[in-house]
Order: sequence, then structure tokens, then C-alpha cells
Amino acid sequence: MTKEQKKAQYVTTILNRKARHEYQILDTMVAGIALKGSEVKSVRQGKASLNESYAIIHRGEVWLENMQISAYEHNHIEQLDPKRSRKLLLKRDEIEKLRLKLQQKGLTLVPLKAFFNNRGVLKLELGLAKGKKLYDKRESMKSRDTERQLQRLKQQY
Repeated sequence: MTKEQKKAQYVTTILNRKARHEYQILDTMVAGIALKGSEVKSVRQGKASLNESYAIIHRGEVWLENMQISAYEHNHIEQLDPKRSRKLLLKRDEIEKLRLKLQQKGLTLVPLKAFFNNRGVLKLELGLAKGKKLYDKRESMKSRDTERQLQRLKQQY
């Protein structure tokens, strides 16, 4: 198997599908993430999930909580907790801007997707989000449904 074939087997993006449904995304930014070697291999195989995960600022650093990364099957040296806290890599001024925005009522940091950039480094797209109310969710679902119906009608004619 050639290198290109091996790379084609890897997952390039892991999405948090619930985030855009549960939250209204106000701003996005990209951050690096500090992982162990076996965790990176696991993410490349697609054995990770961003569901129920969130980011917090603690002592001037941004931490990702509740991201599920299953254990790499060929790692027999070090057993890591699948839901351990992971440090996000941001510049000091970016963290300060986030901290000031998060002090507003109702805002939170939600990971939207994890992806490998063109250099093969894992990055995380964070969204500054505000929780949606139930009626907002219904409204967005209704608008999405009408958009789909319009697309179907356009395809028929």
C-alpha cells in the first residue's frame, strides 16, 4: 500500500453536528490542540467525538473538556483517559479577547470541528456561541425545511 492510499483511509474532519442546532454561533476561531501521539493516531482513524464537549478558560489557558478520543488499539505503553482535559493552543491576546467576551451572560466556547490542516497538524475550530431557545430551534428547522422544499421544486422544473 502506497503513502497516498494510506492517507486516503484517514478521516480528515470530525464535526460537532449538534453545535449549530443547539447554539447560535457568533464568532469562530481556529486553535491547535495538545495531544499525545497515540491520540493523534486515533483521531486520524476517526475514533473521536466532539459531542457534549466544550472549552473553558482556566488560569489564563484554554482547555477542552469532554472530547472523546478512544484508545489507539496498537498502543500498549500508555493508557490515557478518553475524556481527559486537553490544552488548546492560542496566543495570549486571543485568550484575553475570548475571556472578555465570555464574561457576557450566556456565551460559551463550543468546538465545531476538528480537522487536519495541509501540514497534517490537528486543528480545532472553536465557536463563541449563545444557547438557542426552543422556539429558535423550531424556527431554524422550519426555515431549513422550506429551503429544502424550494431546492426540490427547482430540481423538478
